[in-house]
Amino acid sequence: MTDDSTPPRPATARSWLREHSELGVCVLLLVLGVLVLTDALTMSVDITQRGPVGPKTVPVAVGIGLLAVAVLLAVDVLRGGRGEAEAGEDVDLDEPADRRTVALLTGVFLAFAALIGPLGFPVSGALLFWGSAYALGSRHLDRDPLIAAGLSLLTYFVFDNLLGVPLPGGPLMGVL
Repeated sequence: MTDDSTPPRPATARSWLREHSELGVCVLLLVLGVLVLTDALTMSVDITQRGPVGPKTVPVAVGIGLLAVAVLLAVDVLRGGRGEAEAGEDVDLDEPADRRTVALLTGVFLAFAALIGPLGFPVSGALLFWGSAYALGSRHLDRDPLIAAGLSLLTYFVFDNLLGVPLPGGPLMGVL
């Protein structure tokens, strides 16, 4: 006959940390908040650049928000709160990650970062959009490059002409 009245084993530091693993997210948020606040508060701003809301306002607000969320999450975790397990939509959590897709997307993004200088945004953006669609499973080789080129040109014109954010034009600078 077994004795069910045996006291539970004392928790070790490792098991306590495993049960409170969300504290790692709290530490990450805290570090990010401190970095954002430090950067925002040490930013040098010319008095002529300031208006009613200066360039420090949003970074300071984001930094304070990060610190507040870190503290509130830590309090919740220490009081016994736990995040919900991933329910996922049609996601089989027992299946391994699709490393091929992640590798293709990483390669496409790195190629975009390397090519934006010499080729400009319209060409490298089209390669980014088409490569991302291909990596995520689209195999319409006649349609996807055209959509990617159109989306890239539209993005270039919106940012460069309408929003006033200069993007590198590359060899197409004189044409566009």
